[in-house]
Amino acid sequence: MQSVLELSNVSKNFGAIQALTDVSFSIKPAEIVGLMGDNGAGKSTLIRVIAGNHTPSSGSYRLNGNDVHFTKPAEARASGVEVVYQDLALCDNLSASANVFLGREIMRTIGPFKFLDHGAMRRRAVEIFRELKTETRARDLVARMSGGQRQAVAIARTRLAQSKIVLMDEPTAAISVRQVAEVLALIKRLRDQGTAIVLVSHRMPDVFEVCDRVIVMRRGQKVADKAIASTSPQEVTALITGAQASA
Repeated sequence: MQSVLELSNVSKNFGAIQALTDVSFSIKPAEIVGLMGDNGAGKSTLIRVIAGNHTPSSGSYRLNGNDVHFTKPAEARASGVEVVYQDLALCDNLSASANVFLGREIMRTIGPFKFLDHGAMRRRAVEIFRELKTETRARDLVARMSGGQRQAVAIARTRLAQSKIVLMDEPTAAISVRQVAEVLALIKRLRDQGTAIVLVSHRMPDVFEVCDRVIVMRRGQKVADKAIASTSPQEVTALITGAQASA
């Protein structure tokens, strides 16, 4: 099976600061890869390179077998790369459906005028929430939602775009135990629909519950890329801290 994403020897420096050094990895459709590492390990920089926020200083980046050179996030999104950031970038004063379609609104034309087609957007949002088996309701204001429901809205937005790969930045941080279970179930459903997922997380139980593989970063380098079935939380912790050099 062809990889959705393939990075080869990607490095990124900001002046004298070397943020990434020769990072290589690939991910296949319907695969969840955990990305772990301490603060400053290079996780955020790597995500931003994949998402088009940063251009690699060296190395190659392939998407669906094609070389890509993104210079801005809009180019990555147009190619099927979506990001769910930790702050979610939702508008509290809008409904769930309006947030799902934010920047991709459906318009209808009456004579020389164009209007937002709220009905069409609401109906499509209801379909997506049903696919994801979430109780989030299209008409509800985001301001009144729990952390788990907000994540559902952000994840629904990636379904609208028919994304090939979704990068998720700490989706279970700062939410309750029950909401964590809801979000992990949403991630699995997204995977079941064929989407590849990179899950950035500090939460070891979450990574071991939903991921197929775990990649560990330390000081800008990849020090491990292992199947979840062939490693343990203890080994991953040792790799993150440097107690174990590599695996």
